[in-house]
Amino acid sequence: MTVKLDKKIVSYKVVDKKAAATAAAAAIAAEVESAKNNVVHMHESFERPERLIGSTYKVKTPMSEHAMYITINDVLLNEDTEHESRRPFEVFINSKNMEHFQWVVALTRLISAVFRKGGDATFLVEELKAVFDPKGGYFKKGGVFMPSIVAEIGFAIEDHMKHIGLIDNGLDEHQKKFIEDKRKEYEVGVPAAAAASAEAEDASYPPSSTLCMKCSTKAVVLMDGCMTCLCCGDSKCG
Repeated sequence: MTVKLDKKIVSYKVVDKKAAATAAAAAIAAEVESAKNNVVHMHESFERPERLIGSTYKVKTPMSEHAMYITINDVLLNEDTEHESRRPFEVFINSKNMEHFQWVVALTRLISAVFRKGGDATFLVEELKAVFDPKGGYFKKGGVFMPSIVAEIGFAIEDHMKHIGLIDNGLDEHQKKFIEDKRKEYEVGVPAAAAASAEAEDASYPPSSTLCMKCSTKAVVLMDGCMTCLCCGDSKCG
């Protein structure tokens, strides 16, 4: 195509396509880096927003006639962006039972401080679940063993973290189907009297099942010559 020049040429340069492509790539990288720098992360200097999203979990233990209500408030970071995330910000525990008031307040303040510090706070779950009461633990409805009230709080926080996506929900659909099939196979071979006993006790798993050392649920039965957990699928035979 012919171009008519109406003005005097004062300078010129040869366009290097490779250099132009490199410059364009560098500009895109700088733009991405700038976007990353604008992403808000949880840190100890982060100011508490006026409104937080909260969830409350009711915990009833045989250790007390009064239930505990565990409230976990979350903060929504980078709302309405591709980097949006929901992180736990603070914990409150309320109960009519004042016997454990001091250590409950201290524990909730420490947990809240760890949440606000930023970083990966999921390690708290395992630390709390590993606390054992010297007087002995207890079984919840469904055969889940709780070594202590502190561990119960840990399970509640774990459930919340699974709900907001910080912790993986565990078994995939294939594993859940496998466990369900194994459970049905076991129930077919269970005598009617044992099945009636299990129903009378309102148990989620057979009354003859034993405690699983992996998920702390009383759901381990002998299947095909191998001890198998009907809750998490753990098996001595691999």
